[in-house]
Amino acid sequence: MIIGNPIAFGNTAEIYLHENKIVKVFKDHLPHTESTYEANKQRFAYSCGLSVPKVLDVTKIDGKQAIVMEYIEGKTIGELFFANMDQAEYYLDLSIDIQREIHQIHAESFEPMSRKLSRQLEAAPYLGNIQKAELLRKLDSMTYENRLCHGDFHLLNVIMSDDKVTIIDWVDASAGDIRADVCRTYLLYSELSAEVAELYLRLYCGKSGLSKDEILQWSPILAGARLAENVSTESAERLMEIVNLYWPPVE
Repeated sequence: MIIGNPIAFGNTAEIYLHENKIVKVFKDHLPHTESTYEANKQRFAYSCGLSVPKVLDVTKIDGKQAIVMEYIEGKTIGELFFANMDQAEYYLDLSIDIQREIHQIHAESFEPMSRKLSRQLEAAPYLGNIQKAELLRKLDSMTYENRLCHGDFHLLNVIMSDDKVTIIDWVDASAGDIRADVCRTYLLYSELSAEVAELYLRLYCGKSGLSKDEILQWSPILAGARLAENVSTESAERLMEIVNLYWPPVE
């Protein structure tokens, strides 16, 4: 099948627009179950009434795993945000309402967040064995109610069209602590702008009643786990600084 040139690239897949549908074609190094795994998460979110692109098919294209889904026309809130920085608070506030809507959903059937984070911490480079053990102990000590967490929620993963706002990219979704999901978003924003990250956190805390401290207690765990993601735009040195800043390693 000829589907043209990609319209977007990610760490795990390339995105195409073909016959008014989005086709997500996965890279070869991923497990053969990756497309089904992600599609099932997206279907669950859709079934809960969230505004999510409808999955139309899980297939193979030229031997590669692929998900075919509904095309949502519009711009990401991130694009609108960067084009209208004077309205930064408005766009962050809008995104927080959407994130909080996700967090209202119970997701017991999803992979537990703790399992995913444990796997990432075990595989994380730069962390010594003692650091890994202490971070895993800290993770195990966390208590919370399992709620649906997007796992990679930020302004570029929300599309605004004329009549709705749609959440995309559900591969990292899990059942876990909403405070960790908020902390993950905060860390993603802080990579680009400390000012934006602090504004986001202040707005979220103001709406939710959560405190900054109870959200940021997740920082060393999430920063340590992110080391395993090998994201080209993320600095390993910065992540290690976060691990050590919020929770110094045991000597």
